[in-house]
Amino acid sequence: MEGSESASHHRPHPVSISAVLRIVCQLLIALLLLAWPARAADQRVIKVLPHLLDKDGAHTVSPSLFDRDAYQSWLKKNPDHQTGVRYDIHWRSAKPGEFELKLELLGRVEKGQIKRRTVEGKVSVQRSKSQWTALSLTGEDFKQFGPIVAWRVSLWQGDQLVAKHQSFLWE
Repeated sequence: MEGSESASHHRPHPVSISAVLRIVCQLLIALLLLAWPARAADQRVIKVLPHLLDKDGAHTVSPSLFDRDAYQSWLKKNPDHQTGVRYDIHWRSAKPGEFELKLELLGRVEKGQIKRRTVEGKVSVQRSKSQWTALSLTGEDFKQFGPIVAWRVSLWQGDQLVAKHQSFLWE
């Protein structure tokens, strides 16, 4: 009997599945709450969509994404119908304030120098949200610049760089 008494004292306590799940859920919630303020406080450039523009300043013939992509392909093959390029920039800031978006373009090498152009636009945020802003190079500036090889978009607050996004060919 002594052996059976000591064995009962060393038996592990059964843990229910629900208790384990409750602890795991509490840990996940705690981790999410710790990570959430850092995510909410960021400024970033989410996406950049370059679109060629036709003689009417349009980048598509209908709201359909398929039509947009087909028309962009046609414009690439028919440069005489291009009159500009518009970069639709999706960005966000969790802090309200005044910002500046800069679009830097790299073109072909001419006379040993890479062509460079910067297009800037002032933007503001009243509350934390993401928004779209368009920056364009059109008309004679577009024709003189020629084909675009690479681009970079940066978001500035005052003289501080707060976010950037670039094409894979950016130097």
